[in-house]
Amino acid sequence: MLIVAVRPTPPQGIMDDMRYFEVAPLKIVRAGAASFTYHSDIEDLAPGDFVRIPIGKTIQLGLVIEAVSKPSYETRGLEERVAAIPPLPLPLILTARWMSEYYQTHLAITLSTILPRGLTKKRRATAKVAVYPHRDRTHFLLNKYQQSALTKIRKSTPGTILVHGVTSSGKTALYINYAKELIESGRSVIVLVPEIALTSQIVAEFLQHFDDVLLTHSAQTEAERHLAWLSVASTTRPQIIIGPRSALFMPVRNLGAIIIDEAHEPSFKQDQSPRYSALRVSSVLAQQHDAKVIQGTATPLISEYYLAEQSGRPIIHLHERARHDATPPAVSLVDMTKKAQFTAHRFFSDELLSAIRHSLDAHEQILLYHNRRGSASTTLCDSCGWSANCPRCFVPYTLHADTYQIRCHICGNRDRVPTSCPECDSTDIIHKGIGTKLIETEIKRLFPTARIARFDGDVDNDATLDKHYQDLYDGKIDIIIGTQVVAKGLDLPHLRTVGVIQADAGLALPDYTASERTFQLLAQVVGRVGRSHHQTQLVIQSYQSKHPAVTLGIAQDFHAYYDYAIKERRQAHFPPFVHLLKLTCIYKSEAAAVRNAQNLAATIKQQYGDITIFGPTPSFYERQHDTYRWQIVIKASKRSLLIDAMQLVPATHWQTDLDPYSLI
Repeated sequence: MLIVAVRPTPPQGIMDDMRYFEVAPLKIVRAGAASFTYHSDIEDLAPGDFVRIPIGKTIQLGLVIEAVSKPSYETRGLEERVAAIPPLPLPLILTARWMSEYYQTHLAITLSTILPRGLTKKRRATAKVAVYPHRDRTHFLLNKYQQSALTKIRKSTPGTILVHGVTSSGKTALYINYAKELIESGRSVIVLVPEIALTSQIVAEFLQHFDDVLLTHSAQTEAERHLAWLSVASTTRPQIIIGPRSALFMPVRNLGAIIIDEAHEPSFKQDQSPRYSALRVSSVLAQQHDAKVIQGTATPLISEYYLAEQSGRPIIHLHERARHDATPPAVSLVDMTKKAQFTAHRFFSDELLSAIRHSLDAHEQILLYHNRRGSASTTLCDSCGWSANCPRCFVPYTLHADTYQIRCHICGNRDRVPTSCPECDSTDIIHKGIGTKLIETEIKRLFPTARIARFDGDVDNDATLDKHYQDLYDGKIDIIIGTQVVAKGLDLPHLRTVGVIQADAGLALPDYTASERTFQLLAQVVGRVGRSHHQTQLVIQSYQSKHPAVTLGIAQDFHAYYDYAIKERRQAHFPPFVHLLKLTCIYKSEAAAVRNAQNLAATIKQQYGDITIFGPTPSFYERQHDTYRWQIVIKASKRSLLIDAMQLVPATHWQTDLDPYSLI
């Protein structure tokens, strides 16, 4: 890990009055070189300045990363400093260099990740500003548990603090109170949320206490994000900055804390190079600022909790709900193997339908959760067994009945719904599986007068959860249907009934985190109710009603699940007990993918005896975008062994993922 570096004093006594700097081009010039030495007579040039540099016969944009002594070889001079771009803070430079080394990614790629697009474009200050419904300022007193947690955060040394608080324990109130103290002391706060959909709620909550809240996320235009970046880079006043993973790289000058809400979410790991974890990077950035990282979650990642215990970092528990009058929900677990409980509908149990009717009659809100989009997951011929598969990816098409299309959820390929089988000409085409669109269709049929809204990855941009958050909050939507986006962190005061259509849907995935994700999602969706004095109901349907991930998720018993999961991880040699590297080979032909994957696996086995290699095997989605994908998974007790093995991976046709969140 990089240590905070003091800006070097320029070399003294140089006869030509030139100063020398390492400058990193913002585009890859040479695979093995991240920066080049230049000289300049600009007196106040310093690390963080953006400059134009000659590279070959071209002029490119570069970032000054450090001052150096005069080298023994001839250097070229800088063209000019780009005064229109504010300097990048030194802590962010050091963090970028750490990311490049830790994730074995070229510095130019890392810099392109942390910098906004169109850095040199001139912008008119006319970008749209997000408007949030006005709410009266609230002044709340923390309960004794929250106050104790706040005291522990104050007293802790800079570094990472894990706040393990059950749902509705008042973690947001804790964030806001600590942020107030930092803002008053002149330090800024970055608040990371896992989904754009959750920004509306947390921004609305912070706006009740702060006048200056800046929002940044990928749904904004390039100009909006650039102007937000310039605003932060150009100001000296403390700010609250809220956004998903990329908000971490806003050029804050005096950072006091990074608050990571719902810190268990996999979206905090980037799936493109550099494949970084925002949890890891935030700890490094905070170190450079002498700041604190607060990881808040009701369901901590198994690996993070274990590492916090082993390293002695603070784990703050909030076991009590913030409201003392909160009434726990009435929980029903329906065994989906018992068809006698499904007399009125094939996938809505009698108990769930009764709960929905009761809530609608009482003008209360209902949430139906199912983690699969579309209308049906499989389209097949009932006569010969032919299945409608994507010709590019070889995976089953998903039916989207509202547009009368079958669609591939990997490459986006789509086709018309077949009316007859292309193999046997039979018209017995059937659609199997449950998706959120099918749930919506059936609910509209069963409850035609209800106001219904579906939120998943298929909705239009103007129908997203963040766009309709106020209607949800005000109870203007009777029945909410959605995938995992509706399970995360939402606080809806009119919600009284939650139904989970199939709780064990994710357990069959071939990944060591499948059970953990099932537990997390169930515990989170259970937490949407039981937050007030109102009576609430939870109906959970599952084929595997006795699986620990299901039973303990419903009970929101993290510690019991942690004991179960950590024992499994230790026995199977998975993180946090080993380090992982996933290598994915991508070729146009299957034969080339198999051959090259086998050759690399053999080479690594021959040179490294202290690692365990699995595969090569077809990737979970073997066909994507007209290519074949095979993967190798490597386990090692030391991360450095994986970094050494990465040096054998060819520069083309391969993707590398150090510390993958998932093996799918």
